[in-house]
Parts: sequence; structure tokens; C-alpha cells
Amino acid sequence: MCGICGVIGENASEAAETIVRRMMAAIRHRGPDEEGILLAPPVAAGIRRLSIIDLPGGSQPIWNEDHTIGVVYNGEIYNFRELRSELESAGHRFRTQSDTEVIVHAYEAWGERSIERLQGMFAFAIVETPQGLPGRVARVFLARDRLGIKPLYYARVNGKLLFGSELRAILASGLVEPRISREAVPAYLLFGSVCEPSTLIAGIRSLPPGHSLMISLNAAVTDATPKPYWRPRLAARAHQNPSGEVQDLKGQPAKQVRSLLEKSVERHLIADVPIGIFLSSGLDSTALAALACARQEGIHTFTVAFPDEGFSEAELAGRTAQRLKSNHSELAISDSDMLARLDEAIDAFDQPSMDGINTFFVSWAARQAGLKVALSGLGSDELFGGYRSFRQTAPLAKLARAARYVPRMVRKWSVGIAEKSRAFPGTRTQLRKGASSWLDPEALPHPYFFARALFPPQEVANATQISFDSWRSASWWQPMRDATREAVVADEFTGVSWLELRSYLANTLLRDTDAMSMRHSLEVRVPFLDTGLVEFVLALPASAKSSANRPKELLMQALGGLLPPEIVGQRKRTFTFPWENWLRGKLGKKVADSLADWSPELSAILDANFARQVWEDFQRGDTTWSRPWSLYVLNEWVKRNCQPAAGEFAPVSGAAVSAA
Repeated sequence: MCGICGVIGENASEAAETIVRRMMAAIRHRGPDEEGILLAPPVAAGIRRLSIIDLPGGSQPIWNEDHTIGVVYNGEIYNFRELRSELESAGHRFRTQSDTEVIVHAYEAWGERSIERLQGMFAFAIVETPQGLPGRVARVFLARDRLGIKPLYYARVNGKLLFGSELRAILASGLVEPRISREAVPAYLLFGSVCEPSTLIAGIRSLPPGHSLMISLNAAVTDATPKPYWRPRLAARAHQNPSGEVQDLKGQPAKQVRSLLEKSVERHLIADVPIGIFLSSGLDSTALAALACARQEGIHTFTVAFPDEGFSEAELAGRTAQRLKSNHSELAISDSDMLARLDEAIDAFDQPSMDGINTFFVSWAARQAGLKVALSGLGSDELFGGYRSFRQTAPLAKLARAARYVPRMVRKWSVGIAEKSRAFPGTRTQLRKGASSWLDPEALPHPYFFARALFPPQEVANATQISFDSWRSASWWQPMRDATREAVVADEFTGVSWLELRSYLANTLLRDTDAMSMRHSLEVRVPFLDTGLVEFVLALPASAKSSANRPKELLMQALGGLLPPEIVGQRKRTFTFPWENWLRGKLGKKVADSLADWSPELSAILDANFARQVWEDFQRGDTTWSRPWSLYVLNEWVKRNCQPAAGEFAPVSGAAVSAA
């Protein structure tokens, strides 16, 4: 696990090295063990290494035998041993035991299609020098793993292309001005995080999950376009399946899921350093802990405990750890602890998010215990149907379909009646989501997005004065449309699963987990997102995965006999902090003070009165804690990252950089 960065198209070697060293310094936390730099005009690339596999021999950059292909790389390739054996049989010679070197020889053997052979989490830059060193670079190949576990950002500026594992690396180059992206703010308000490929910094883009980018130095480097390389098969709707497909499955899916998950956990335990697991009282982390402890002694487990008993999972997690004989630790967090370290946690965000603080604290606990690697249960809810969105999307879809036959004026009148009436059976949040879908069903590409909305589209459009129509030209809209087109031909359950993987997981959970864990120099691995497991489950029909009586039915069957009854039989709980309570206590004053001190940069897009109104709504009990909290994080992040210090930002020109 590492952090990478680079500049492509800078012919002056001294200037290129200066830029890259600034970028590497900004992401030192991602790799405190060592650094490396690749200089091959007109390219310079840097690497900060967190050593996990082949500690003495895995230094980067790594080249092939004749120095015609080199790489800087962030991540883990879990099938590197199998690939190495195949490549050695074909005559490739290896100098190290690292997975990094496998990437180089795989590319030498199979070119761009080598990424289709890689199983793992990764973001890398491969440099081609056909004449060897010190010859010039002909092409640079950037790639990111299928599900976006590892981040990779890039920016085109003045004929150059910058790339990095974090926004802060690209900003540290001095070539990109830290200005807020106007198009990204509505996406943040809609979902509590910025939707890829947009970022909150104008001019910086994320390379989408499952995409690559080939930059030819024989053409303008800014002409390169991301290209997808992964399209899994999704289970089609029933009328598109041959009759009898479900009956033919007979119980085999659960056995196959168990086998795939066991294999995935075994692969994810490959490391030359100790490994831990984030353990809650839930199904997913308990399953990982049980499978890991059965295969390896000395596994560490970590649980966050709260004084608020309704939120703490420590007791049940502790009993699980005792049963599994893991080395267990608890991190107790109170509202005072949160306040004491909140500024540090906000600083850790590479982009703002309503989520992520919990990962900051549990990652800190793991690192304090001396760990470099931890396993997380991320991905299970998306695959097996653990979220409320799997139940909420269908009713919202019915509302949206019905809305097309009712004039908007009548719809608006009926919403007003429903809001004033106490007869609505659901929560206030459910009412708002339903009303939003009923009023403007075309505001978002799919009913799922209404289920996931933090602020309703109508409220976002009014607050930002950016219309629905304008959203359609934003860079984040097209990936949502693409995911929707893929989802609607799948069965209902699988469609929501795919949308969860492509939106909430990628835009919030994985991004936050990477930023918060790497802030503490901790690598987090996600066995439920093993490619083979993901592809197998996505291809299964809904009838093999879901049950009206029990969420995550397929996973429950697959884990039969592995988990204690108290884990299997409990109601699903979400690992979250007691924000509602804390925001009505000491933390609330800090949040209120921040919202009253609205960022001038942000106020040009989002009026300060909107934030104050949301806070007042929360105090009255008219809205959830997540809304004022999301605005607090946004405001604080903008203050920290969108106000360059005097003299810090260099004008974007080659001469200025050369003089630096």
C-alpha cells in the first residue's frame, strides 16, 4: 500500500522532479517507510511506500530486465503468485518477491489487457521507454481497480497531466488552483459526498473505477480519454431468463459463496506484517473474523465502544473475540474525545463526506497497536441486500411511474396535504423522499437515487440556484445515467446492488476508508469485494439472493454453522457514532459556530442562510443529524483546502515551475 503521484509532459527534468517531490511530501502519511522517484523525460513519478509484502525487496519504482517498462503502484494484487508462476514459465525473470514486479511483467506480456488478469485493489502508472533508460518515454498507462477501492486522480493543465492518489498531492504540485468546483456542490448535497468523476476541486477528476487511461507522448497528453475495461454480467429480469433457471440453482449458490469467501479471506491474509480486523457485532465483520482466525493465529480485532449503550457494540463483539481467541482491543470514544480530535479528523478527509469519522478513529486504534493491515466488511451490504435502499427503491419506483399520469400542480397540492397530515405511516425522512420522487421523478436517473438522497433534489436546486437541467451537463451525471441503464435491464434486487456498488460504495465508503485509514498509514482490505465473489453474486437471480423474511438471506445460508445464534438472530445494526446525541451536546456548539462562520468561497455557490436554516431544523427535531453534519464537514473542508496561503500558489506556467 502506498501513495503515488506524477507529472507527464514536463520536459525539464529539474522542474519535473521539483513538482513531484512537492507532491510526495503532501502524501507522506500514505507511505512513511520509504520513497522512490522515477525520472524519464518528459515524465516524473513518485511513490511513498507502506511496506507490507517483501519488506526489503519491494522498493519502487520497479523496472523489467531491460528498463523498458517501469511502474509506481498503490495497492495489493492478491493473485500475484499465480501470475508470477505463469510469467516465469514464459521466460520472465524476477528480482523480488513483491506483487509490484508482477504488474511490470504482466504488462510486458499482455499489454493493456493485463489489468483484466489482476485480482486485487490497485492504482498504478506504467511508463514505457522503448529504447530503455535514459531514453524518452513513449507512453504512460494509468489504471484503477474494478470497484474503486484505491483512488486515482488526475488534472490536465497547460499541456501537462498530473496524477496522484489524493487531491492534496495534485494541489501540492502548485499547478492547480484550489478553487471549488461549482458542478460538484449539488452532488455533495444530494448524497453527502462528491460523485465521481467530479471532485470538489475544479479541474481535478477521478479516474473512474474499472477504467484505464493511456497517455501517448506522441500526441497532446491532454487528449487522453478514460476507457472502461470491466463490465460484469448482471442477473437479467425474470422474463429475460430461460424458465427454470432459478430451480436449477438448488442451494448451490450458498455453497459457492462460502467457498469464494473463504478463498478471498485466505488471499487477503497474505502479508509480511501482522493483520487485524475491524470487528463490530454485525454479521459481516464477525464472518471475516471467524474465517481469518480459522486460518491464522494472532489475528487482532478492534471494536469502538461508546458510553451511549444504545450505540455500543462492544459487549457482543468482545464475546465474539473471546470465542475466536483473537487479540482484542476496544477503543472507548466519548463526545469529549470526539471534540478533542475532531479537527485532526476533518483534516484527514481528502474530500468532504458525511461519513468516514468512524474509520478515522478505528484506524488510529489499529495503528496504535502496531498494525499496518486491517480487514473490513465493506461490500457485503451492497452485494447481499443489507441496506434499506433494497426495500425502499421499489415503492419509490411505483410513485415515480404514477406521477407521469398526474399534473404537477396536483402532485404539488397532494404533497402539501401529506406534509400537514399526521396520517403518513412512515418517518419524516421517508415522507420527504417519497414526496421528492412524486413531485419530480425525472430529477434523478433512477428511483434508487431518491432513496439515497440526503437533501431532496428540489431543495438542492433551490439552495444552489443550479437547476436539474444543469446537472445533466455535469461530469458526475453521466456515470449515474450509465449505471442506471445497466441496472434497469437487471432484476430489481441486482439493479439496486449494482447502483450501490457504483455510487454509495465508490463515492463514499471506499473513498472515506482509504483517506482515513491511510492518514494513519494503515492499509484496509475488503474481502467481500473480491472480483470472483462480486461477479458470481451479481450474476445470480434475485430469488437466489433475497428473502422477504430475512435480509442478506444468501449470505446467512453461506455462513451456516460458522456464526453464533446471537449474531445471526439479531436485528441489523449500522456501525455509526451517536451523532444525534452528540450534536445535542458539546459537539453541537462547535458545529453551530462553524455554520455561523460560513466560508466565503462556499457562499458564492451555497448561501449561508441555508446552512443556518438546516441547523435550526435539526434543533427543532424537523430533520436528521446527517444534514447539519454534512454541511459542517463541507464548510470546514473548504476553509482548509480552498484558501491558498499567500505565495503558496504558483502561476501555472513552465517558467514559474522551473524557477521554483
